[in-house]
Amino acid sequence: MLALLLAFAVLHSGGAALRVWGEERIGARAWRLLFAALSIPAAVVVIGFFIAHRYDGLRLWNLQEQPWIVPLVWVGTAISFFFLYPATYNLLEIPALLKPEVRLYASGIIRISRHPQAVGQVLWCATHLLWIGSSFTAWACLGLIAHHLFAVWHGDRRLAARFGDAFEELRSSTSVLPFRAVLDGRQRLVLAEFLRPSQLGIAIAIGVLWWSHRWIGVAATAFNRSPLGALLG
Repeated sequence: MLALLLAFAVLHSGGAALRVWGEERIGARAWRLLFAALSIPAAVVVIGFFIAHRYDGLRLWNLQEQPWIVPLVWVGTAISFFFLYPATYNLLEIPALLKPEVRLYASGIIRISRHPQAVGQVLWCATHLLWIGSSFTAWACLGLIAHHLFAVWHGDRRLAARFGDAFEELRSSTSVLPFRAVLDGRQRLVLAEFLRPSQLGIAIAIGVLWWSHRWIGVAATAFNRSPLGALLG
C-alpha cells in the first residue's frame, strides 16, 4: 500500500512540479490530458487495492456495532468531500475542454483553509480508520496524510515562485489549519461564496457514493480476481 501511494505521490506531485515545463512544450490542454491520463488510472489502482485489502492486518478496534458510528462516519466523510474537491469549481478544465490555468483563490473554502484538500484527506482518513479499525487502513491513512502534508509545502512553494508578492499576500491572510485565520481575525466567512452549483454537484456525488457502498464487497472481489489484483497480491 505504501509503495503504491509513494508511486502515486511521485507521479501526481511530480506532474504538478513539471506543469510549467510541460505546458511550454506541448501546451496547457495537452499537458492536462497527459497528466489526467496518468494520474486517474494510478488513482484507480490505489483505490482498488485499498478496497480489496482494507481489513488486512490486525484489527485494532471494532466500533461498527455502536449506534453512533454510522452517522458520525458519514457526516464526517460528507464534510471531507467539500474540502477534497474544490477543483470542481473549474470542472471543464479537468478534461481540458477549457484551457487549464493556475489561479490564486482567496474566497470560499480557501477562507477556511488554504489547502482544503489536505484538510479533507485528514478528515476522510479519520472517519474511515474509525470505521474499519485495521492496521492496513492505519498505514494507508499514514501514507495519504504524509503525501498531503508534503503537498502543502510543495503547493505553497510552487505558487510563491509563480505569483510572488500576490501569493505572499494570500498566505498572510489565510491559514493551513482550518478556521485559524478566521479565529484570529485575518479572514472572514462569506456565506454567499459557498452557494455555488459545484457544491450541489458534490452533494449529489456524496449521495451516489452512499448508495454505491453496498457494492464495495463486489468491487473488492472483482479487483482481487483481475490480473492487476493478482499481480499486486
